[in-house]
Parts: sequence; C-alpha cells; structure tokens
Amino acid sequence: MRRPYYGWAVVAASFLGTFVVFGLSYSFGVFLERIVDAFGGARGPSSLAFGVQTVAIYVGASGLGVLIDRYGTRRMLAVGALLTAGGLAAASRAESLAVLILTYGVVTGVGLSIVYVVAYATVTRWFDRRLGLAGGLSSAGLGIGMFVVVPSAAWLIAELGWRDVLVVLAAVAGAFLLLATLLVRDDPGSAGVDPPPGEFAGALPTPNRRPLREQFAAVRSIARTPAFGFLWLGWVLIYGSLYAVLGHLVLYAEGVGLPASVGVWALALVGLTSALGRVAVGHAADTVGRVRVFVACSAVMGLATLWLALASSPAGVVAFAIAFGVAYGGNGALLSPLIAELFGHEQINAVFGLASMAFAVAGLIAPVAAGATYDRLGTYEPAFLVAGVAALVGAGAVRMAGRRA
Repeated sequence: MRRPYYGWAVVAASFLGTFVVFGLSYSFGVFLERIVDAFGGARGPSSLAFGVQTVAIYVGASGLGVLIDRYGTRRMLAVGALLTAGGLAAASRAESLAVLILTYGVVTGVGLSIVYVVAYATVTRWFDRRLGLAGGLSSAGLGIGMFVVVPSAAWLIAELGWRDVLVVLAAVAGAFLLLATLLVRDDPGSAGVDPPPGEFAGALPTPNRRPLREQFAAVRSIARTPAFGFLWLGWVLIYGSLYAVLGHLVLYAEGVGLPASVGVWALALVGLTSALGRVAVGHAADTVGRVRVFVACSAVMGLATLWLALASSPAGVVAFAIAFGVAYGGNGALLSPLIAELFGHEQINAVFGLASMAFAVAGLIAPVAAGATYDRLGTYEPAFLVAGVAALVGAGAVRMAGRRA
C-alpha cells in the first residue's frame, strides 16, 4: 500500500504558519483602542504599529526569500518562531508607542515575514496538478486564525488586559510554529519522497542553491518584466482595501452606532468565510484558470468595500463580511500559485517575497490613511469608497499581468 503523500504534511505545516501570521497580525483592530488609551494620541499614529509590522512582513520577505532558498525552510522557520514569540513578549512590556512599534512592528514583523514566505511558497514545490487545492488548504490557516484569534483576543483583553494577552499569544504562536518546524521539508527530492503519479508534468522543483549573484540577477530579470509590474501594482491596489478593513472595521461598526461585538464578529466572519473560500475557490481554479479566478475575486473585494461605506446595520455589515471574506479567501489561495504560473518555480521564494512588497505598501498606507481620514472628517466612508475603487482598478492590472506573461 502506498504511503500518504508527505506533501500533505507540508500543507499542514503551512496551515499552522498562516494561522499564526494572520491570526496575530489581523487581530490588531481589537487592540487599537487600548493602545490609543495606553499611549495617548489618535488612531492614525497608533495604527503605525500595524502598518510597520505589515511593512516588516512584506519588505522582509523580499530578502528573506533568498535566504530561505539558500539555507532551507526548517532552519529559517525556527528563526522566525523565535523572533515572533520574542517580539510579542517584548511588546507586552512596551512603555511608549515608539517601543511598541519597534517590538510589535519590527521584531515580530520580521519573524512573521519568515513564517509567511515558508508557509506560502514551500507548498509550490510539493504540488503542481493539485496546487490550487493544496494552496487553498494551507492558506486557510489565515481565515481560521482570524476566526479564532480575533474574538478570543477581544474576550481575553476584557479579562486580562491587552499586555497579558500579548504574552498568551506569544506562547501559543511559539508552540504552533515549533510543530510546523518539525513537519516542514524543502521539497520531495531532498526529503526522499516520490510524488504521486501525474502530480508533476516535468522535473521536480528543487531549492535554488546557485550563487547569490546569479540568483539576484535571475530575480531582477523577472522583476523588470511588464507582467511583474502589472501584478505588483494590482496587489497594492487590491489589498489596500483589505488593510483598511482589518485596521478599522471594529471601530467603524461602533462609529455607525452598532454594538462593539458586531465589528469583532464581522472581522472574525471575514476570516471564517475566507477559509472556506480558499479551499473551494482554490480547488476550482485548478480547472477554471488561476488568473481568471484571481481577477474575479479581487473585483468582488472592491465591490464589497464600496458596499461597506454604505452599510449601517448589523445585516449590512455581516453581508459585507461574507462577500469580502469569500472573495479574499479565493484570491488569497492563489497568491503563490499565481506567481508559479506566471514566473515559474525555480525562484519561487525570492520572486514571491519580492512581489509581496506590494503588501508592505498597501499595509503601511491604507490603515494609516483610513485612521487619518476618521481623525479629520469623523467618518470612515471616504476611505472605504477610495479603497473599493482602487481594488477594482487593481483587478484590471492583474488581468493585464496575465496577458503579458
């Protein structure tokens, strides 16, 4: 009897990684009000902790992807686990906003950056024919992480205070990432595993062990193509809507007169529906076409964000959360498969990391701009309207990337 394919263990490790990265990062909205109270100031400057962490995750990914290719996923994932847990523990004792930004934003962000690249890119070396399904299952940890961590953190903050909750999250994240480190492997060849018949049409993907100069030259040549430029621009515009929502949905719901629990559970619902969307849509994209499905999901994200600007009832916010979550899950499942389809497997960690710098731009600008909009105008509506239109334009840019590849 043939043993179960070890690639599914790698999917499980990647699931744990995405659970930790996005369960932690995307729960920032439930901490924001406490951070404003603790350090003073307004929502815009306080949102920098989230914005800087996002920049650290995705700017770090552009360089760390090369190191992961060179030194291996297990070794680098262990480093990411230590930085993540240590940064959160240090953040729990921050006595100023600047120290919080350094510990929560930079140190934790770099740790999460390593975990992010390993969790998303490694699975592309273990699957080809079923990559959409495998990518959907592994990235579903994002949605489950949001669904579990956001309401849990909100409840624990009320019971323990935000500082002690960061310590709890550090311990849980460290344990999950230790298990992921034990499970993950670079690729079938180095692990001595034979993939199922028909999984790969050609040669098996292998880690890139070429000299750094050659590797940087290969990545640079990809980055200079029009297809990469359109893809990068599209991701900036599409995910600006995501970061505006993640940072401010809880406070937006309160601002339109809804109970605080509506925003918390709406954010959790985005996570749950995105997990379902990742598995279902990712699997369907293996047949329908990954570029086509990614573009459609991105357009729905834009339309849903426009709807949120007009939603002022619990039902309206819940409708937004469901539509946005499914669509975000659908295109989120296809991030690394899209890179592999457009630019190949050989430089997957490095090219995926470089493309992910788009999230750094979106994550730094969108939540801070949304907070500043509220500080100035007393409403989030203009910010959500601009973000929704930008996402629609971004969907068109990704479509152009598919045509130019």
